[in-house]
Amino acid sequence: MTYDSDIAIVGGGLNGPVLALALAGRGRRVCMIDAQPEPLRKTANFDGRAYALALASIRLLQRLDLWKAVSEHAQPMQEIKASDGRAGQGPAPFFLHFERGELEEGPMGHMLEDRHLRRALLDAVQAHELIETREGTVISQETNESGAWLTLADGTVHSTRLIVGADGRASGTAERARIRRTGWDYGQTALVCAISHELPHFGIAHQFFMPEGPLAILPLPGQRCSIVWSERTKRAEAVNALADDAYLEVLRPRFGDFLGQIKLDGQRYAYPLKLTIANSFIDQRLVLVGDAAHGMHPIAGQGLNAGLRDVAALAHVIDHAERRGEDFSSQLVLERYQGWRRFDTATLAASTDLTNKLFSNDNPLLRMGRDLGMGLVNALPDLKRGFMREAAGLNGDLPDLMKA
Repeated sequence: MTYDSDIAIVGGGLNGPVLALALAGRGRRVCMIDAQPEPLRKTANFDGRAYALALASIRLLQRLDLWKAVSEHAQPMQEIKASDGRAGQGPAPFFLHFERGELEEGPMGHMLEDRHLRRALLDAVQAHELIETREGTVISQETNESGAWLTLADGTVHSTRLIVGADGRASGTAERARIRRTGWDYGQTALVCAISHELPHFGIAHQFFMPEGPLAILPLPGQRCSIVWSERTKRAEAVNALADDAYLEVLRPRFGDFLGQIKLDGQRYAYPLKLTIANSFIDQRLVLVGDAAHGMHPIAGQGLNAGLRDVAALAHVIDHAERRGEDFSSQLVLERYQGWRRFDTATLAASTDLTNKLFSNDNPLLRMGRDLGMGLVNALPDLKRGFMREAAGLNGDLPDLMKA
């Protein structure tokens, strides 16, 4: 039968457009359906949001010819320092230090602001002749052995061979497919913002492990940093309700004075922290990627990177299936994607969950034990290098688009 597209992607955040470009780059007709109005997607204002892109994710953007459009706005993370911290006391001596030059491939990653990445994706999608972008909300979906159909709020119906849900943690695509989720609330909320400071950061990323939750200070171009500050939810709600000056008064004792005076730069955000993993990443002619498949604690900075790995893995599986003459939307092919990504996701979810529980407390025995453990990692070059390669996304079976 004839379809309106080969693949329809529901969700136009970040993972959706990257997947559209990866699929269209191999000659497939892609429709991306985005509920967000185009003017909002096109805004170029700095709003404080930024991402830590692992080296493997950067390789993906390079392969899709996207990196050249954003590289001048990216800040390499030259070093990463982790330590215990307490409000008003500053950080303790570093128990883990990833230094420049320890990874032969270069920096483990780069920081990139949302506005630059989103705009580059929008421009590339609009310029690609095999990608159609439709603004609207999907209200129902149907799949059978012959194909898949999406009905939009305006009554139009779109037919396709495969539906991809890239529509976030509250994925309507997963819900309509009756895919349930497993997870729990951490009782923490992430306060996210950007700050400007008077002293240079030298490309060093810091992670302070506070009793209430971690504080990540991530370098941006210029004398600015992105902040991901986890607090107990009740306390976070009270802090987030404060005016900017009062908000900074709470942040400063936790941040310290190593970068001099600080002030807010851009908007502030608050995100409740939960672990949520779809019980299945696939259904008949349907697959989930990114937050629609899994949402984790930001303690390891792997949220977007895990989604981009989904994208690269799905593109890999589809491409190799077609080379063998298989129907890429068949259950057998989709199960390969699920088997690959569920294992990686389970491993990452377990490690981030354990790290958060181990470090977000003030138990003196746990603090001593974890500091000794991390100090041991720091002192053993081979073990330390393994941690660095994991953070850079270079371990395990890499999809084609993430290989060197």
